[in-house]
Amino acid sequence: MEYQTIVVERKDCVGIIVLNRPDHMNTFNTVLARELNGALEELEQDRHIRAIIIKGAGKSFCAGIDITEFSGKSFVEYREWIAWMEKMNLTIAGMGKPVIAAVHGYAVANGAGLLAACDLAVVAEGTRIGTTAINVGLFCMGPAVPLSRCVGRKKALEMLLTGTMIDAREAQRIGLVNKVVPLEELGKAALELASELAAKSPIALQMGKRAFYTMADMEYTKSLEYMNERMAELCTTEDAKEGVDAFLKKRKPHWKER
Repeated sequence: MEYQTIVVERKDCVGIIVLNRPDHMNTFNTVLARELNGALEELEQDRHIRAIIIKGAGKSFCAGIDITEFSGKSFVEYREWIAWMEKMNLTIAGMGKPVIAAVHGYAVANGAGLLAACDLAVVAEGTRIGTTAINVGLFCMGPAVPLSRCVGRKKALEMLLTGTMIDAREAQRIGLVNKVVPLEELGKAALELASELAAKSPIALQMGKRAFYTMADMEYTKSLEYMNERMAELCTTEDAKEGVDAFLKKRKPHWKER
């Protein structure tokens, strides 16, 4: 599939999506929003791909929404437009394959939301992250959802209500990102993490991720019951039997593609 605002690459079992509007700091317009979701769905259906990286071209990861599309819409038009701006959050959460954000420069507003929505995040030293819409009379409504699930209510509200930027190390400290690396090592570190995930059992990885997102909003007892059911289901798979047998025989397991 051909894209205007993103680039899709494949390296072995890893799919890489590059936000490719560097002259606009990779801000979301309608085309990019649609193409990002299309690329995620494309890679989710590619049986050879087992993990996905999202990164930005140029000097930044993503600086939010392109404000040139903001004006002149009715309520109904705004609702449809905003739904597209935030659809990637739902798409990523609904995917079986893990999605890693590789972030540098700025991750602002919708860019911060995308970072938070990804399953894991590797961030370059010096990166600045913020939910800054409050500073222009708006509010990062969509980013608030994944952000609050990463850092907790108090810190999320502090970021959302003040619009204050934080750096990569602070983002790691509060649990928004997994790893901080020098800028020149960002691509390598993200690819190494994606390759590590790609080496796991595909069905275990995908069932586990889907189960995690499903149970996250459940009441405690029901979440335990649900996860026990999924574990019992996973135990019946060929990969589970292969993994246990390989462990006992001290050999490398041979997973099946899914």
